[in-house]
Order: sequence, then structure tokens, then C-alpha cells
Amino acid sequence: MGHGALLTNHFLIAMPTLEDRNFKRTVTFVCEHSSEGAMGIVINRTIDLQLGEIFDQLQISATDKSLAEQPVYLGGPVRNNRGFVIHEPLGNWESTLPVTDTIGVSTSRDILAAIAQGRGPDRYLVALGYAGWGAGQLEREMVENSWLSGPASREVLFELPLERRWNAAAGLVGVDLATLSAEAGHA
Repeated sequence: MGHGALLTNHFLIAMPTLEDRNFKRTVTFVCEHSSEGAMGIVINRTIDLQLGEIFDQLQISATDKSLAEQPVYLGGPVRNNRGFVIHEPLGNWESTLPVTDTIGVSTSRDILAAIAQGRGPDRYLVALGYAGWGAGQLEREMVENSWLSGPASREVLFELPLERRWNAAAGLVGVDLATLSAEAGHA
């Protein structure tokens, strides 16, 4: 692969043959990809924690109590005690990695406080942890047919129920995961 953004703002869709328990049947939103490695957030797996519990831990009070019931996603196996907020629009938060001109990933407390007070981004999801790959690792996994990739979609990222995201993300690139065999790509 060349330079620049590579798979940034793409979905990594776990192939049906990927058995790693951290990534089986997952969709990962790639937030950053360079020659040094990649970082992404799994967007279709939640944990047994709700947003209200995070607000409580950070001593943030929510004006809209329904926010407390929103799910928290398991973003990946790396640093799963650290919070990540994928959001649109970008906004002006203390610590934001812009993924596109409109979508960012923030790790600072101020975005959570703004969400709790109804002043946050229009669309967001909160995750604990991330998926990380060292230099060349993701490229090797792509060659091994562990992943299917395609451009990210706001609808899949923010709107679809999480149980539909895996198939929907594959459908964006014309793939029906149910029809793939274990030997796909090994001609």
C-alpha cells in the first residue's frame, strides 16, 4: 500500500472464517492508518455497561436521563479502560483525531460532559478500548483474508442497529457474507 490515509475512514469487516474472539463477526471503523500501523474502533459489539455508569465514574451529571441508558461499545482489546467517542460533527474538543472533515474520535472528558448536558455532537458512539495493528500487521491480515474492507458509511456507523452492521457493512461493497466459503480468495 502507498502513503497517506490508506484505510482511514474504512470499515474492516471480519471474514466469516476469522475465529479470533476479539474480532469474530465484527465491524471496525478505521480511525487512522499509516505506514506505522492502524487504529480502529469496533462498532458492533457492546459491553455490559451503560453511558450513565461512565458519567457516574467521571462525576458528570446528565440533563437527559435517557442518555444514561445508551450502550457503551467494546472498541477493541487494547486499553479497554480508556474511552473513545466517535462523533459527527468534529467540533472543538480538547483531544480529537479528525478521521474525515466531519467525523472525529475524541478521548477527552469535555465531549462526554457536553453530551451529558445536551451540547455534544449530533451523532456519536462511546466505546472503551480500541483495535491496534503494528506496522504492516493489518496489511498481512488483509492478505490472509481475515478482513474485507470498504468505505465507511455514516448510516452503518451511527444509525443501524448493531446486530445489522456486520452484514450491512459487507453489503456496501457488494458482498453477502452468507455466501462466502472458508476458501474465498485462495485460487
